[in-house]
Amino acid sequence: MPKVATKKSKTASKSKFNKQTYLKWYESMLLMRRFEEKCGHLYIQQKFGGFCHLYIGQEAILAGMVSAMDKDDNVITAYRDHAHPLALGTSPNVVMAELFGRITGSSKGKGGSMHMFDKSKNLFGGHGIVGGQIALGAGIAFAEKYKGTKSVTYCFMGDGATRQGILHETFNMAMTWELPVVFIIENNNYAMGTSVKRTSNVRELYQLGSAYDMPSYPVDGMTCEDVHEAIANAADHSRNGKGPVLLEMKTYRYKGHSMSDPQKYRTKKEVEDYKKEDPIQKVLDTIMAKKYATDAQIKKIQQKVKEQVEESIAFAEKSDYPPKEELYQDVYKDENYPFLKD
Repeated sequence: MPKVATKKSKTASKSKFNKQTYLKWYESMLLMRRFEEKCGHLYIQQKFGGFCHLYIGQEAILAGMVSAMDKDDNVITAYRDHAHPLALGTSPNVVMAELFGRITGSSKGKGGSMHMFDKSKNLFGGHGIVGGQIALGAGIAFAEKYKGTKSVTYCFMGDGATRQGILHETFNMAMTWELPVVFIIENNNYAMGTSVKRTSNVRELYQLGSAYDMPSYPVDGMTCEDVHEAIANAADHSRNGKGPVLLEMKTYRYKGHSMSDPQKYRTKKEVEDYKKEDPIQKVLDTIMAKKYATDAQIKKIQQKVKEQVEESIAFAEKSDYPPKEELYQDVYKDENYPFLKD
C-alpha cells in the first residue's frame, strides 16, 4: 500500500482536535463525496454538459483548510472546483444549479462546472486556464495588504500548473512584496494523464519555493489533521506580515482527470491501494474509536447528506435557464458602454 511521503515539520496530534471538529470534517467531506458521485452519474445521463472534473479522494485538503482558516480569508482555485464552495458553506442547491446551467446557480448558469464563484464566501473561482489563478491569487493578496486587512488568500493549483511560467513570476513578486498568500499545490500525481516523474527532475514540488526563499513544506493531503496544522501555521506566518508560504498537499484522485479520461496511465491496483488511505474513512475511524458518535448518529449524518444532494438535483431541474438578456449582464461595469447595441 502506498503511503503519502512527506517530510513534516510538525505532525498534528489527534488529541488537538475535539469531537465537533471531527464530526464537521466527516459531514463536510461526505457531502463533497456524495455530491460529486452524483455529479458523475448526472453527467453520464447528459443532465449537464461541458467538462466535469471530480475532486473525489482529495476532500481532506478542503476540510482541513476550512477548520484552520479565518472567515474573512479568500480562496481561489483551478477548474476542479465543485467541492470548494461546498466546503466553504455554499448551498449544494446553488452549486448543482450552476452545473445545470440554471439562473439560480452561483454564476447565474454562465460559468458551469469549471467556474464556481461565491463572493459571499470569498471564493473567487474556479478558473479554466491552467495556472491562470496563480497570479490572480497573488493579486487578491496584494489588495488585502493594500487595504491593511489581516485576510490571507489560499491559492490552489494542480501539480501540472507548477510547470507554467506564471508561477515563477508570481512567486518572485509575492516574495518581493511579502504578500499574505498561501500557495497550495494539490499534487495528485498526475497532470491530466502525465506523471509528475515525466515532466521535471524536481519531483518534490514544494522545493520550487526554495528559489525564492519562500517557506515551503510537504503535507499529507489525505489526513485532515496534518492539513489543518499546515494551513494554520502557514496562515499565521502570512497574516503577520512575513509573506507567502508554499504547501505541497500530497493527495490522490480516485477518478480520472475528467469524466472523459480512460485512465490508461495508471493501474487499478494503484487506485485501490490509495483508496486504503481514504480521508473520509480515516476520520470516521477516529470518530468511532473515540466514541464521538454512535452508529445511529453516523447514519443520521449520512441520511442528511443524501437528502441535501437529492434536494440540490430537484432544485436545479426546476430552475429556469438564464434568459438571453443575461448575455449582456455582468460583463461591463458601465451599463452605457457605447459599443453594445441591441
